[in-house]
Amino acid sequence: MLPPPGTLATRVKERAANLLDFGGLGQASRVWACTQSACRAPLSRATLPLSMNAKVIVVTSGKGGVGKTTTTANIGAALAKLGEKVAVIDVDVGLRNLDVVMGLESRVVFDLVDVLEGKCRMAQALIRDKRVENLYLLPASQTRDKDALDPEVFKGVVRDLVEQEGFTRILIDSPAGIESGFKTAAAPAEGALVVVNPEVSSVRDADRIIGLLEAQQVSEIRLVINRLRPKMVASGNMLSEADILDILGVKPIGIVPEDEGIIVSTNVGEPAVLGKTKAGEAFMATARRLKGEDVPYPKFEEDRGFLAALRRLFGGA
Repeated sequence: MLPPPGTLATRVKERAANLLDFGGLGQASRVWACTQSACRAPLSRATLPLSMNAKVIVVTSGKGGVGKTTTTANIGAALAKLGEKVAVIDVDVGLRNLDVVMGLESRVVFDLVDVLEGKCRMAQALIRDKRVENLYLLPASQTRDKDALDPEVFKGVVRDLVEQEGFTRILIDSPAGIESGFKTAAAPAEGALVVVNPEVSSVRDADRIIGLLEAQQVSEIRLVINRLRPKMVASGNMLSEADILDILGVKPIGIVPEDEGIIVSTNVGEPAVLGKTKAGEAFMATARRLKGEDVPYPKFEEDRGFLAALRRLFGGA
């Protein structure tokens, strides 16, 4: 039996703080990052604008299963719909899924490793999405492992996409974890979207990832809070956006509600931003904020509790 909502809300928040403080996490991970690079007072980023100038953005989280691939596919498609030339790159070698989420799996002939090893030209491996103009996929290899990726060679490939192929945004879908796959994915990144679920394990992993990104001199780091359940937040059974902001010191550029439409869109291979779902609308709004538009956060539920506080936090009515 669950304790009263108010008591549970307090316990959830306290446990999140305790987990982050235990073992050198939370603010301590920021201190560690500062010892590895120039200390730039990372918590001050909570006051930075949400827009991103970065052309090369890694989508990461640390924890698996939080929605990185779905976020990459949908924000990539949304940016392309908004007029940008976008390449999404799957770096999860051996476990590729971005092609499936985008419905392009049947068109894969060459992959990222083939490009890195010089077995094909970039144009042969890039797959153009026929539904969205200027949206392209560079898939991962399904048969190799992450050791096949050389971070320096990968940086050169990404640089060529921007300088020679004319892409205005590159979104890199990072594998879970903090090992070689993450390091390769983050190597060319100028910015990062850290996907987090409003639960303590996801927040703790996001904190660790943010510290590592800061150590790699990634200058623009933004949060995407995924799978939000407003009713659970209102009842105190889920971490709120304000809680996550307090813990991580990073403003969310996007807040995506839990939505069964995402399961449908993944199963049919069509990004949610191409249809009409709450999650699709949230991803589109995230892309517009990334481009610098002042987009209000949606009213998922009644105008009270978490969402009312959220609008107040970002200066809304």
